[in-house]
Amino acid sequence: MTISLCSQDWNRTWHTHNPDLTRCFQNTLLVWIPCVYLWLFAPFYFFYLKSHDCGYICMTHLNKAKTVIGFLLWIICWADVFYSFWERGHGVASAPVYLVSPTMLGITMLLATLLIQYERIKGVQSSGIMLNFWLVATVCATVTFRSKILQAVNEPATVNVFRYTTFYIYYALLLISLILSCLSDQPPLFSQAVKDSNPCPEAGACFLSKISFWWITGMMMQGYKRPLEEKDLWSLNEEDRSRAVVPQLVRCWDHECNKVKSQPVRVKTACVKERRPKAYFCADRRPIEESEILIMKTPQKSGSPSLFLALCRTFGPYFLVSSFYKIIHDILMFVGPEILRLLIQFVNDSSAPSWHGYFYTALLFICTCVQTLILQKYFHVCFVTGMRLRTAIIGAVYRKALVITNAARRTSTVGEIVNLMSVDAQRFMDLITYINMIWSAPLQVILALYFLWQNLGPSVLAGVAVMVLMVPVNAVIAMKTKTYQVAQMKSKDNRIKLMNEVLNGIKVLKLYAWELAFRDKVSAIRESELRVLKKAAYLGAISTFTWVCSPFLVALSTFAVYVLVDEHNVLDAQKAFVSLALFNILRFPLNMLPMVISSMVQASVSMKRLRVFLSHEELDEDSVDRKAVTGCKSHDYYNVSKWPKCHRFLSVCQCEQINTLNLTPSVLI
Repeated sequence: MTISLCSQDWNRTWHTHNPDLTRCFQNTLLVWIPCVYLWLFAPFYFFYLKSHDCGYICMTHLNKAKTVIGFLLWIICWADVFYSFWERGHGVASAPVYLVSPTMLGITMLLATLLIQYERIKGVQSSGIMLNFWLVATVCATVTFRSKILQAVNEPATVNVFRYTTFYIYYALLLISLILSCLSDQPPLFSQAVKDSNPCPEAGACFLSKISFWWITGMMMQGYKRPLEEKDLWSLNEEDRSRAVVPQLVRCWDHECNKVKSQPVRVKTACVKERRPKAYFCADRRPIEESEILIMKTPQKSGSPSLFLALCRTFGPYFLVSSFYKIIHDILMFVGPEILRLLIQFVNDSSAPSWHGYFYTALLFICTCVQTLILQKYFHVCFVTGMRLRTAIIGAVYRKALVITNAARRTSTVGEIVNLMSVDAQRFMDLITYINMIWSAPLQVILALYFLWQNLGPSVLAGVAVMVLMVPVNAVIAMKTKTYQVAQMKSKDNRIKLMNEVLNGIKVLKLYAWELAFRDKVSAIRESELRVLKKAAYLGAISTFTWVCSPFLVALSTFAVYVLVDEHNVLDAQKAFVSLALFNILRFPLNMLPMVISSMVQASVSMKRLRVFLSHEELDEDSVDRKAVTGCKSHDYYNVSKWPKCHRFLSVCQCEQINTLNLTPSVLI
């Protein structure tokens, strides 16, 4: 005996002028999609909330309303379950889906209600997970809502009054939950927003405001009306402050240094025989003929601590969020050309229903909007990560400059330290924005070539050959750029060192009239630096020119080979527009790749300089004795004199006599 989940088949589809989904589809997939979404993300979200406790939010009217509506939705779902049991008890034949789907939905609504309260306990003012859940559930229920209205109008005899009533109540509660999820709750107790007089509104903004950056509109309008002042700027978020970022990097760097220091040292025992006169005896009357020597054998090549691993441990988890956004954006980039292909195909097909065109257009618009929002969120996460990285590097270098030994201080000039805190730290911040292009660019190129192969066939190999020919050229340019980068940083260090000496000894320089001599020295170093910069600029221009021309050369070679290889190959509108859209996608990674490679070369030089400086030996804290004052005892002094402030018309000051003076150590008088 075969039991089907639904009482009807699934075969009401696409080719109709009055589109509608089957009841089986509505009662299964449209109900299960939001449930699967929440149960898929709930474990990770629980773990995230457990490790990111932002405080405690008191029960507010907004939170009470969310909880009550979630409880009502749970009751509605279980009412459908009990009604299905009642139907089976009275002999009414009903499909198993009317029992399975409400049960699954009821358990999911209970989970959503528990999540609402757990978010309140952990101080979450606005939840993106819950907003997306209510949005997906509302969209799925909207399709069912339309179908039920059509069924009530066209087939009133088949209407089940109880299930219609419960669904309409369920749909209304979903809309209310969606609206309430768009609002933000009050800040947690003892949070920065409560203590600070001018906090950043990003932390307390709702999810929609965060993804659309609506929270910054107030400052933009204020800057439009009048010039912004320092008091208008918001305070930094607590997680962006140096007191929160620098200790994390220092802790990870110390961990890397301790790993290198804890390398095992082998001890070797050597026996040395010495011929001595037998008159020499030990205390036990044994002649001294041989001795044992302990030789400490250190590793031939000790490893150096990895600054890269320290940076990854500190900022890697937050940076992975940007990689997740980048993956979604890259996938959505190729959805647009496919929708464009279907839209052109719809225009060429006169027998297709008209609602197909509206559907494709709406889908293309939604896809573009979502792609834009995700891309901007990706850049926001990258910029924040770069800002934190730069702050941490500057703080670590500044801290190291205060504790290095005198021997290490002689090897590191002031100019080098200034460049580490300004130039090298800034290069890391610039690289973070586009570092994902290292894996994203090949992914985009591979996907673009795959879809081009589906559209134009083997002719794409001509474009691939053009790109392959450009790779060794840019590899040679990158190697030469790294060499020039090292030379330029050395010249910059020498120039800043000399300028610092000039500024510190300006009096001596003026006294002996050495201005022209030192000017010539600074100019010579600057000329050498400019020559290196000019060579690097020429190489960068050549690299950029080749990669800018590459999309045009790839498209030209591909289209030319496609047309010439077979006389039956015709470039129609569908092939031309879709291929051009894919070539436009191909242009961005090819243009960005040389810049990313150049930035990585510069960052590698900066990382080596930072690693060498941070690896310098520090002062031994144990060599300083700190004795705490156990008790402050006051001392009495007698017959103490004081000199008052002399009058400007008197040439002699008078001395006043103080009989008794009570003094306490370490206290100002």
